[in-house]
Amino acid sequence: MNKNSRLFTLAAIALALISAVGCSKLRARDQLNKGVEAYKNTHYEEAIDHFRQAVELDPTLLNGRMYLATAYAQQYIPGADTPDNNRNAELAIEQYQKVLDANPSREQKVNAAKGIAYLYLNMKKFDLSKKYYRMASDVDPNDPEPYYSVGVIDWTACYQPRMEERAKLGLKPEENLNPKNKDQKKACEELEQKNMPIIQEGIDSLNKAIQLRPDYDDAMAYLNLMYREKADVECDNLDQRAEDLKTADNWVDKTLATKKAKAEKQPAQGAAGGDQAK
Repeated sequence: MNKNSRLFTLAAIALALISAVGCSKLRARDQLNKGVEAYKNTHYEEAIDHFRQAVELDPTLLNGRMYLATAYAQQYIPGADTPDNNRNAELAIEQYQKVLDANPSREQKVNAAKGIAYLYLNMKKFDLSKKYYRMASDVDPNDPEPYYSVGVIDWTACYQPRMEERAKLGLKPEENLNPKNKDQKKACEELEQKNMPIIQEGIDSLNKAIQLRPDYDDAMAYLNLMYREKADVECDNLDQRAEDLKTADNWVDKTLATKKAKAEKQPAQGAAGGDQAK
């Protein structure tokens, strides 16, 4: 084979490869569109099949991976600890992670990180959940939701062991741990050492969420709860305990006032929209 023939053959092979790649990408887009249509119609199994084919045809199609992850996550039922259900969460996390490992857009990175964090939260893998919420915050520091979620996780991590200790001691809901009681003092000191750093992180995170969204009433409600956690483990400082409870009550008032303001604002907005439509 002469030189010109070899060049022609190589060019033909290259053209065929380019054509095949282009064809695969077109087929991947077609599968993606079919998947979106199935997802909109709540045919999640069918959607998963189309999205899976899309990413197999074009592994660089990050939108396809995001949709596939979202479809798997839609099949996951929080709180149902079964192998099949957990498998849906794991498959969703796997696809979100592949998005993060690629070269995603800023929006894709934030949504993938929050998607993983949410799944780990519902799987009660709190440290992993906080890791990915923090990743989302690093990418978009002006989004209040990851800060709020970290605060919720911190409250959950403190509340559960504290309530277990209170149950062991036979305390009533309205009773605080009493530092004058030997057993309660010991439990309080152990909880203080374990929980106080988490409590402070939660308070800081929730305050940050409210700083970014001043009418974030859910964050206000959890600040109330966090200060009650803090109050109960103030073992040797009863004045600080009283101050914490006062702060908690203030956040209850702010939560109610904010909810009321939102409720009053909504009908006014609806009326304005109605007048405009006329």
